[in-house]
Amino acid sequence: MSASVLKIEDQPDRRRANRAALRLSATVREQGRSRASVRVIDISTHGCRIEATSGASADTWLWLSIAGIETQYCRVVWRASEFAGLEFATPLAEAVLERLLQDQKVLSEKAVKELRDIAARTHRLAGKKSDEEAEALAELSRKCAVEAVVEGLRLGEAEAAQAKKPQ
Repeated sequence: MSASVLKIEDQPDRRRANRAALRLSATVREQGRSRASVRVIDISTHGCRIEATSGASADTWLWLSIAGIETQYCRVVWRASEFAGLEFATPLAEAVLERLLQDQKVLSEKAVKELRDIAARTHRLAGKKSDEEAEALAELSRKCAVEAVVEGLRLGEAEAAQAKKPQ
């Protein structure tokens, strides 16, 4: 699994597989509706978390299209504000996930900023929601904040290594 996979300590993990942070544009489509653009913000072999301005409610089935992999049939497991957790009907093969993560080894400065923005937004939203939604948003806020720090450090290390290379 990629080095960008993080597990927050002291937090029970309900997932069957670790999730990896990434930033991918994708689309979702419910039966009988048109496609909607979303952003995949983390992924595992069993599901992913998306950011979408509008979307389906929990227990809705939909199609998720990400460039480079087969379209996935998914169930919306939870939804809180503009974020949702999707479970794949058929888990991704480990090799497929690894291929997706190859281009995401070091996130860009823009992606790190997006992580920080998501962490701040979800933190604000968590204070305004019901207990269940607040818990999901608080978890996302913590995870994005940690990932932003880790990926920011990794980006700095990559830039320092590049600067040391003879030209």
